Amino acid sequence: MKRFGVSLEDNLLKDLDEIVNKQKLPNRSQAIRYLIRKNQVDDRWEANQEVSGCIVLVYDHHKRDILNKSMSIQHDYPSTVLSVQHVHLDHHNCLETIAVKGKAFQLRELSDRLIALKGMKHGEMVMSALD
Repeated sequence: MKRFGVSLEDNLLKDLDEIVNKQKLPNRSQAIRYLIRKNQVDDRWEANQEVSGCIVLVYDHHKRDILNKSMSIQHDYPSTVLSVQHVHLDHHNCLETIAVKGKAFQLRELSDRLIALKGMKHGEMVMSALD
């Protein structure tokens, strides 16, 4: 680990301290590491590199054919979908988390197709990297 000094304007230092508090990080150094890693993940996704992630979906399972349509879409990406976890939130609502790995643009395409399904209440792609 290397140490170095950083000079920041007051408003940027305030923003950094807000990140420390919001993310519940132990110190400013950890916040800087967090921001660098987040930027690296974003760069990998923008460059369509091999990445990983999780698609989070919330839907009413009583909506006509939503499960079959979702499963059909997932089968279009056999080497991309690693696992699916299905949880019943209440009588109507289900939460699915779909672990995925592959080229960033393909993961985004899969995510967009699932989120666009009629009856989907909420969906989001959580991006990560492989290393």
